[in-house]
Amino acid sequence: MTDSFKGKVALVTGAGRGIGRATAVGLAAGGAAVALVARSVDELAETADLVRQQGGSALVVPADLGDDEQLDRATGRVRDEFGAVDILVNNAGVVWPLEPTATVDPATWAVAMKINVVAPVTLTIAFLPGMIDRGWGRVVNVSTGIVANPTGMIGGNAYITTKSALEAHTVNLARELEGTGVTANVYRPGMVDTAMPGWIRAQAPERVGAALHQRFVRSHAEGMLITPEHSAGSLLARLAADDRTGQIWDVSDTA
Repeated sequence: MTDSFKGKVALVTGAGRGIGRATAVGLAAGGAAVALVARSVDELAETADLVRQQGGSALVVPADLGDDEQLDRATGRVRDEFGAVDILVNNAGVVWPLEPTATVDPATWAVAMKINVVAPVTLTIAFLPGMIDRGWGRVVNVSTGIVANPTGMIGGNAYITTKSALEAHTVNLARELEGTGVTANVYRPGMVDTAMPGWIRAQAPERVGAALHQRFVRSHAEGMLITPEHSAGSLLARLAADDRTGQIWDVSDTA
């Protein structure tokens, strides 16, 4: 994958850890300059160090994507420092709220929609015109395999709904962009050993649902989780070699 992204500028959300960090480092290893967006300044600084160790240029952009003003500032900062963005990886997301819909706080549900759907769409709208003008661009929206089985995560209605919406947006956008040189694809990263499943395992079973809690505890105990680097490697291989659009890439499929 050496030089696969040479001369490109990438923006990765959720870049402070997990799949986002591994993706950012891989893009840098391939020659890209990378804008790193996440909430934690300390985690972003660690990712930036890893990017620079690959010889890449890193821009640290702390932002809570659920906050409109912070999202706008982050977009402006990337434009000011890097100008155009060629590769947009919308990886940031939240799994909460995890509870019965009858008791969920509507405001919390709305924030999940903002982070998981509105923020990726906002960033896409911000940088898409430049991609179209240059005749090349890549938009990847990170989803979840559970979208293929919506009843497999009872109590996670917000997560299932928002990720399903993100996939529908991506596939529709891909058709709209046909012939422009810009592709839009979904990536389902698999069961990855990141903070998100760790958070679910740490919750009381009655909070997130006993069946869901048991499934996440068992998958961890039985070694079913893959590393962020494994999942990011699959995504990067597709970014480097697959010019198709409107695809739902899955880590379990052959690139």
